[in-house]
Amino acid sequence: MSQQGVLFVVETQLSHFGLSPLVAAQRLGLRTVFVARDPGRYAGHGVPVGPADLADRVVQADTREASAVVAAVRSTTDLGQVRGLCTFTDYSVAVVAQAARELGLAGLSPDAARRARNKLETRRACARAGVPAPLFAWADTEEAAVAAAHAMGYPCVVKPATEAGSIGVRLCRDAGEVRRHFCALVGDERDFRGQAKPVGALVEEYLVGYEVSVECVLIDGRCRVLGVVDKVLAAHPHFVEIGESFPSMLPEPVSRDAAEVAQAALDAIGHDFGAAHVELKVTGTGAKLVEINARPAGGDITRLIAEATGIDLPSQVVRLHTGLPADVTPVRNRAAASRYITAGATGTVHAVHGVELAHRVADSIDVELEVTVGDEVRLPTSNMDTIGRIIAVGANTAEAVRLADAALGQIQVEVLR
Repeated sequence: MSQQGVLFVVETQLSHFGLSPLVAAQRLGLRTVFVARDPGRYAGHGVPVGPADLADRVVQADTREASAVVAAVRSTTDLGQVRGLCTFTDYSVAVVAQAARELGLAGLSPDAARRARNKLETRRACARAGVPAPLFAWADTEEAAVAAAHAMGYPCVVKPATEAGSIGVRLCRDAGEVRRHFCALVGDERDFRGQAKPVGALVEEYLVGYEVSVECVLIDGRCRVLGVVDKVLAAHPHFVEIGESFPSMLPEPVSRDAAEVAQAALDAIGHDFGAAHVELKVTGTGAKLVEINARPAGGDITRLIAEATGIDLPSQVVRLHTGLPADVTPVRNRAAASRYITAGATGTVHAVHGVELAHRVADSIDVELEVTVGDEVRLPTSNMDTIGRIIAVGANTAEAVRLADAALGQIQVEVLR
């Protein structure tokens, strides 16, 4: 039996990043239990191993309910002392916060988790606190959605309150598009993870500008800003993230403004524990909040931070959840960039070219392709539709970005429609 205790991980993301809390726990000498409603859903997704392969035990439970998670933890006592409970996916943040509170474990305030999980609750809390953000309205009928869009002006953004990874987020340019997208959103009563969705949609003012994220972690009651991430989005009408770079190349006053808005937003929702990934748009009138994710950044952002600074954020977050001291002091000064590979058409992969050429761009290039000949792919509508990634490390952000873009340009995925 481990003397270090046990970390329970409730659900996770369908990616390499999703494995990071389990890997971090193992490095700390902890035993791990993975709790999932459907453990089989994690097979594949371009990752050679899944959570079930890394965890010491897998427990199936209805992770939509805090009571079921609490019961799962209490029924698994033979591995050692329970040291912590965490999740790295938005879909389980509120449930895990409530379960941790009931079990007497470290974690985010359940109220803060609920506000972060629901974009409408985030908007309301931040509006009360005066945090810069887009105009918004909640629409529970088609007519209400159109009326809100008319009031804000076109184009506008219509999106669900509780999805993640840009699922269901769409730019609408006229009333017809608002109606069609609203009906599509309310036509499915369940979200990507099978949880019940609020009936309706958020209608928001479209922010013209570029997107960044601010990466934060609360340690000893103090919000530590690790830095600002520059993001690249694909063309509308969707909001697919196709690249990031860290640290930001923006002027210091712009980065400072973004960090201040992010911290104000976290204060507004009562964020009091752990990591937060806060997305913002930098507009002609300053940084404005897009959304708050009460967990470490997904995609490859935590890897970019590690490559650039030496900070292993998932490990530090696991330390916090298990009652250990955390340290986010940088130990090196480099930069890193990611670029995501997407399909240019919907169909079947016929051939993949250029991976070897991409590696030849520089020794620091890492290429991971998640599809092979015969796989079905589609034009991306959310972050779930990327089919590979490139990571580049440079002496500064400009070099890392140029290397990543050069490597991406070598790769061609042929698709038969």
